Amino acid sequence: MTRLISDPAELAALCERLRSEPFVTVDTEFMRERTYYPELCVVQLAGESEVAVVDAQAEGMDLAPLGDLLADPAVIKVFHAARQDVEIFLLRFGAVPAPIFDTQVAAMVAGFGDQASYDSLVRGLVGVSLDKAHRFSDWAARPLSEAQIEYAAADVTHLRVVYRKLREKLLAEGRLDWVAQEMDALLDPRGYVTEPADAWLRLKPKTANRRYLAMLRAAAAWREAEAQRIDIPRGRLVKDESLLELAANAPTTADALARTRGVSEGFARGKSGMGLVAAMIEAAKLPESEWPEPLEGRKGAGASPGTVALLKVLLAAAAEAHNVAPKLLADTEDLERLAAEHEPDIRALSGWRREVFGEDALALKSGRLALGVAGRRVRLIRVG
Repeated sequence: MTRLISDPAELAALCERLRSEPFVTVDTEFMRERTYYPELCVVQLAGESEVAVVDAQAEGMDLAPLGDLLADPAVIKVFHAARQDVEIFLLRFGAVPAPIFDTQVAAMVAGFGDQASYDSLVRGLVGVSLDKAHRFSDWAARPLSEAQIEYAAADVTHLRVVYRKLREKLLAEGRLDWVAQEMDALLDPRGYVTEPADAWLRLKPKTANRRYLAMLRAAAAWREAEAQRIDIPRGRLVKDESLLELAANAPTTADALARTRGVSEGFARGKSGMGLVAAMIEAAKLPESEWPEPLEGRKGAGASPGTVALLKVLLAAAAEAHNVAPKLLADTEDLERLAAEHEPDIRALSGWRREVFGEDALALKSGRLALGVAGRRVRLIRVG
């Protein structure tokens, strides 16, 4: 039976033992339905010979020893799909755990497809089918049931085997360095912070109306900052669809705000509503020179659809030839920028990706490479 740790002294002793391990598998259970920031409920840890579930919300619990373990450079912290877990620890301890190894990324490098799930990796590499009955548990409710504890423990128990087998495979194929390069992005704290001024970008507005974009930027920035301040999900404050309508109507009074679909009378006339109206009024005063450029007018615009299509074929061929997930080599934006710009600053043209795909992409674009078919595979034909 897995140990549940709810005593600070027990946690300190566990973390001290784990600091002698070469790696520790880590996972978290959290709640985010009612808050902007994730509410940490449970932390799962496993070393070579022990597995523990830590009640992060136990009375008097001091997680400082966990922070020390996560910061220990001598211990590799192994996660699956690390981003949300890393964000939680960054918020809690003010630093990103390091060094880390993300088995989802490693699986993409090892040829297990785009975003391989933990369940599929455990089935394929460990030969175990996981019981996911408690996937949607209320992890903030106490006491935790034995079934919840065992479910949580499974997420780090089998991760040990997944990590070892992926590492062995990547080491044999000479690809551990590829994974190490991918971990650099996960270690950058800036990747976990949404700046209010940039919040409008996630809405991906498809318009060239710069005044509309200025109003959208202001509304989205206000919402992001306000959601962070009072710690509620941004969508519970104002929904995306309402923001888009706000940008079009640019309300400058509570009455006008209340006429926006999805905005209640109470909200419009309350403190938050007044703050939003004030943000819209300030945005309306901006000179045209300070309006944002349309997204469709940014880098990558004007790309030839035919060139993008050829690059997609080359990408599929490179992924097949090197047994690596296509999404890891390049995404749609990378391909559009490759087609539109001479040599853009994109991940597909740096590090191991350039060797596997980027150089051939540049050659294809410049006419030094052609594509054909040999049997069932795409054939690369060097020209000149």
